[in-house]
Amino acid sequence: MAFSVGDIDETQAPLLDHLIELRTRLLRCVFALAIGFAVSIYFADEIFGFLVQPLTAAFPAGEGKLIYTKLYEAFFVELKVALFAAFFLAFPVIANQLWAFVAPGLYAKEKKAFLPFLLATPVLFIAGAALAYYVVMPTAFRFFLTFEGNKGGLTLEALPGTGDYLSLVMQFILAFGISFLLPVLLLLLNRAGIVSRAQLIAARRYVIVGMAIFAAIVTPPDVVSQLMLLIPLMLLFEGALVVMWFIDRNVAEAGAEEVTDEIPA
Repeated sequence: MAFSVGDIDETQAPLLDHLIELRTRLLRCVFALAIGFAVSIYFADEIFGFLVQPLTAAFPAGEGKLIYTKLYEAFFVELKVALFAAFFLAFPVIANQLWAFVAPGLYAKEKKAFLPFLLATPVLFIAGAALAYYVVMPTAFRFFLTFEGNKGGLTLEALPGTGDYLSLVMQFILAFGISFLLPVLLLLLNRAGIVSRAQLIAARRYVIVGMAIFAAIVTPPDVVSQLMLLIPLMLLFEGALVVMWFIDRNVAEAGAEEVTDEIPA
């Protein structure tokens, strides 16, 4: 049996029914997040150990250390790690509930257009987070550690705190993960008719300036991290323009075929 996507649901549920459904789906998301947190808190040490690897590799072998200056800091770091990991574990459920709530109000054509973007979102986010973890953070940490040494007869040593380090790692991962969603945003705006490929090309220089400002804001205040975010953003922007070109061509060809079919023989 062939798979088919239906149009807008026939029923017109009253506002109260929609609110009840929204509450139910939000509760399912919270429940999924709670289960993810319960699993993540059990493996919090292992997860934090994974997040620490880029810093460990940046230090000379056996010389790196993390400290905490408040007695409760390490405990709250584990809670933050578990909550951070729980969101990733619960994301498939959250995305599914979002789709299940929105989909009944879309036509079949709109569903088919929106679904690829929903599937591309976690893939692009993970790609950005992986770039941050495996490339950007090791490079940035090695750069930060070059300032260690003897300054005016005093030893300058890096002693990062656990809370500060976790905040920095989360900043890197979220900044790069969210930034990699740029093509999804641009293509959605294009499909909605808000912006066209020609408009984006005309505004390219302003877009690049905006991306440079964005990279400077969401990354640590060093040129290395900012460039390592700005360059992928520029490539993603150009990639989105290429995809728009293919979409526009396909739409034009489909329109020409419809006109041809309407002309009587």
